[in-house]
Amino acid sequence: MRKVYLDNAATTPIHPEVITAMMNVLQNDFGNPSSTHSFGRSAKTLLESSRKSIAKLLNAQASEIIFTSSATEATNWILTSAVKDLGIKRIITTKIEHHATLHTVEHLAKEFGIQVEYITILPNGNIDYHDLADKLHLEVPTLVSLIHVNNEIGTILDIKRVSELCKYAKALFHCDTVQSIGKTNLDVQELGIDFLVASAHKFHGPKGIGFAFIKKNSMLQPMIFGGEQEKGMRAGTEAVHQVVGMAKAFELACANLENDTNYISDLKNYCFSELRKVFPEVKINGENTFYNLLNVQLPLSEEKTSMLLFTLDMKGIAVSRGSACQSGSIKPSHVLSEFLSPEETKKPSLRISLSHFNTKEDIDLLVEALKTV
Repeated sequence: MRKVYLDNAATTPIHPEVITAMMNVLQNDFGNPSSTHSFGRSAKTLLESSRKSIAKLLNAQASEIIFTSSATEATNWILTSAVKDLGIKRIITTKIEHHATLHTVEHLAKEFGIQVEYITILPNGNIDYHDLADKLHLEVPTLVSLIHVNNEIGTILDIKRVSELCKYAKALFHCDTVQSIGKTNLDVQELGIDFLVASAHKFHGPKGIGFAFIKKNSMLQPMIFGGEQEKGMRAGTEAVHQVVGMAKAFELACANLENDTNYISDLKNYCFSELRKVFPEVKINGENTFYNLLNVQLPLSEEKTSMLLFTLDMKGIAVSRGSACQSGSIKPSHVLSEFLSPEETKKPSLRISLSHFNTKEDIDLLVEALKTV
């Protein structure tokens, strides 16, 4: 049975060139980058060249890139330090964020008593920018935390518009770019954001490694204490092979961006057109969605919902109903519940997320499998 992987928003297969780069480090550069002998210096060189490569592709300074274990860790650190160390008294976000943001904000509200305000989500799944502007009028030390591309429905945030609103209101801006980085050009200078987070495994790199962009002179304080690694901001010996793998994956993603964008966009359009042939009433959840992510509502009965993913999995097809971080939950998606009616959330919705490794044959196999449901 041919297996089909259509869940690239959850994680992506590692690029073969990334595996090769990581293997070279594991075999030849095992030194601790904090050591002063030749083994350590060699590892340190790889670490810093990777940092410079990532920074250059983001138009950032190398000193503004801090390696973390994941975007989840980076988000926890940034939001917590903003409240504890930077005097933030209010966080503005939405109820359709990744749980790394939502649960951190909930904890900070409970632990430190900060004010939390949620931006209105429009019926098309996008944020109400006028509501954000209204909320920013209140003169309270504020941080805005918003996702660039929603991980479930793929709606796209206008980062520049948000950053300009934040700048006018003297608010800090943290942006979760996990689903977009490596899939679109991001220039942190042009965008004017204060904090950005990313995870390598979303752009064909290894798991367990990510990074944060921390704007120069932000005065953010460390969350993990110990040695002086990562400019004293994150103690602990760096995983050089993972950092090198992440940098290589990012370089490859940016180098092939135009071709991959066109190819995946065509694949997404093909997928929806083929689904519509079988299910004329199929509906896309959300408007203005990212080119690699298609969240569709199928005109099937509620009874079909619980067995849909199981049926597809038995046929070797991997898709999801929402975030992989809550895949074990039987509750409706917190994202879809925010802008769909209760009747619509009962219908089966599938998140189909694509990469350049996918083919039209993959789509054909998905559609054939859905015909049997």
